[in-house]
Amino acid sequence: MNKKTGILLMTLIVPVFIYLGLKLFGQNHYSLPRYIPAIDSTTGEIKMAKRLHQRWNESELDTVFQTIPSFNLTDEQGKAFSSENLKGKIYVANFFFTRCGTICPKITSQVSRATDTFIRDQDIRFISISVDPKFDAPEKLAAYAKRFDADSTRWSFLTGDKKIIYPLILKGFHVPLADASEYDAAIKNPDETFIHSERLVLIDKAGVIRGFYDGTDKKEVDRLIVEIKVLKSIYSTEN
Repeated sequence: MNKKTGILLMTLIVPVFIYLGLKLFGQNHYSLPRYIPAIDSTTGEIKMAKRLHQRWNESELDTVFQTIPSFNLTDEQGKAFSSENLKGKIYVANFFFTRCGTICPKITSQVSRATDTFIRDQDIRFISISVDPKFDAPEKLAAYAKRFDADSTRWSFLTGDKKIIYPLILKGFHVPLADASEYDAAIKNPDETFIHSERLVLIDKAGVIRGFYDGTDKKEVDRLIVEIKVLKSIYSTEN
């Protein structure tokens, strides 16, 4: 093969390889961590399973992560609200109580801002779960929701049995929570009674936690908004 033939072949072949490279590897692949691996109760080891959407550079097996357990609560309209209402949705959960005079209004204001960002997106939901369910009856929640112009079609305020809510928050959403009155009956101030997290929790369509964010910090909530969009992009590339 003479020099001119070699140059001609290179001229023809190189663009083909460039095209194939861009086709195979030129797409943006977003990633977002998953939290709380599932542990095998028998072996004490992290559970593994076959990866559903395996890429060329990934192993066949992937870590299995815990999912939010199913629950049945009541919303601000007095209607039954269960985890089935969130099936197939990306959603954000936060924890509050209506008598809270410290961090709760700040958190709720930031959640309100996040809901406004996704005002036309029915695939994104928000839930606010009361840590003071005995006091926070549906009418209390409804009045609180009205203060923040909450859209009930996308943002639900939930109450229910404390025996259901506390384990759900502690072991399901994995954020700290305590009722100090259980240890000290002398405590009467609600803000001293209910010790709860300021975190917002992002959950994907499979019920897996994808992020924790400080709900009192605007920059953290900005990060939440960005990572919701990232999660939507991940789902769009998998379909």
